[in-house]
Amino acid sequence: MRARGATLRELRRRARGVRLLILDVDGVLTDGGIILDNEGNELKKFHVRDGHGIKMLQAAGVEVAIITGRGSRVVELRAQELGIRELYQRCKDKGAAYEHLLGKLGLRQEEVAYMGDDVVDIPLLRKVGLPIAVADAHQEARRHALLITSQPGGRGAVREATDFIIKAKGLWNALIGSYLED
Repeated sequence: MRARGATLRELRRRARGVRLLILDVDGVLTDGGIILDNEGNELKKFHVRDGHGIKMLQAAGVEVAIITGRGSRVVELRAQELGIRELYQRCKDKGAAYEHLLGKLGLRQEEVAYMGDDVVDIPLLRKVGLPIAVADAHQEARRHALLITSQPGGRGAVREATDFIIKAKGLWNALIGSYLED
C-alpha cells in the first residue's frame, strides 16, 4: 500500500476510526472482467484471500457493505457467503445508496472507508474518511484516493485494505493468534 496526499501516520489514524468498509465489485472484488455464457449468465471470479480478509475485518467489529452499479446474482451469492448484509446493486447513483447506508447504520463520513477503481467511484472517494483505490484503478480515481493498494482489483487488493485497517486498530495479533496456536 502506498499513501497519496497524506502521511502513513494520518492514514493509520483514519483507519482506526473505520466502522464500515464499502466495496465496489467490478474492478475491486473482481479483476473487472465480465464473463457471459451463451445463456446470458454472468460469471465473476473472486479472490479467496479477499474473502478471508472481509471475514477477519468483520471479526474485528467492522461492518462491510457493497455498493455497485451492476446487478448480478453471483454478487448476491458472494455477499451471502461472506455475511455481507448491506448489498446495494444496480445503483446509478451510488451517493444515494451511501447516504441511506450512513443513516441506517448511524455513522459519520469519517467512520467509513470506500474502495473503488473508476470515475464512477469518485463521489464516494471524496466523501469518506478513508478513500482507497486499487493499484490498477483509473488515474482519476487514484487521484481522489489517499491509500492505493499494491495489488490490482480481484487479486488481493481488498485483503491489503482489510489488513491495513485491522493493523491500524491494533487487532492483528489477536485475530491471527488462533492460527499460530499449536
